[in-house]
Amino acid sequence: MRDITKYQGVIPAFYACYDEKGDISPEGVEKLTRFLIEKGVKGVYVGGSSGECIYQGVAERKLVMEHVMKAAEGRLTVIAHVACNNTADSMELAAHAEGLGVDAIAAIPPIYFHLPEYAIAQYWNDISSAAPNTDFVIYNIPQLAGVALTMPLFHEMLKNPRVVAVKNSSMPVQDIQMFKMDGGEGFVVFNGPDEQLVSGLAMGADGGIGGTYAVMPELYLKIFELVKSGDIPAAREIQYAADAIIYKMCTCKGNLYAVMKEILKIREGLDLGSVRKPMPGLAQSDMPCVKECADMIAAAVEKYC
Repeated sequence: MRDITKYQGVIPAFYACYDEKGDISPEGVEKLTRFLIEKGVKGVYVGGSSGECIYQGVAERKLVMEHVMKAAEGRLTVIAHVACNNTADSMELAAHAEGLGVDAIAAIPPIYFHLPEYAIAQYWNDISSAAPNTDFVIYNIPQLAGVALTMPLFHEMLKNPRVVAVKNSSMPVQDIQMFKMDGGEGFVVFNGPDEQLVSGLAMGADGGIGGTYAVMPELYLKIFELVKSGDIPAAREIQYAADAIIYKMCTCKGNLYAVMKEILKIREGLDLGSVRKPMPGLAQSDMPCVKECADMIAAAVEKYC
């Protein structure tokens, strides 16, 4: 029986860390890794949407992974998202991640061109073959990738014994139930949409991977604890508080990740830089909203944690 305990919990999606020139900051990567360890999260999901993967080159993504693993020192479950828009680069990142000793690799489907499902399966299986001793996580995010993980494609991927999980970021909670049922005993499903962690866990998700987890990890850790103890009403109250913060952050002119990095700078002294163009950085007019969001997080943490 596969041991899935390392995937059961709160796993923040790791933010891209840049220096003042906009280059990858190894120091920032290590500081963010240590910060999340101190907060008590289960693991990190590196190189996905929150990591601005589509705006980084292969060498940059390798550098990030190397410094995450250096700082983690075996204290976190590490999932490396390795998908690129071509198979060769994706396989290179997969092999590199396995060489570093990550717990799992993950991949979205190829984006832009609408490929037939057999080609998507081949893409994922080719990536998995480059890391033959490492678990593989399918990343289902149809609203951004432009293609959904259908049940026939899911069943095809289950033929690969390294496929152990789905990171499900589609909005219907029913998808979690379907993947859990057909995945069978020991198959892992992660809740993706941060705004519905409570409902995802209630439907059977083993844990959550989310883009706002790192800016307010205390709230999501408390949600996970309360759901697992059966106190859904208390968990729901914190979910509403976290959602209100998310909605407020999204009112800023700058990109959400730029907003969250600035909040971490205000609250935790972490300087992770801005975001990479073409994503918009913070506007000066955003600062009152950013400070309000930081205060909302502080108040919620004090109240619930």
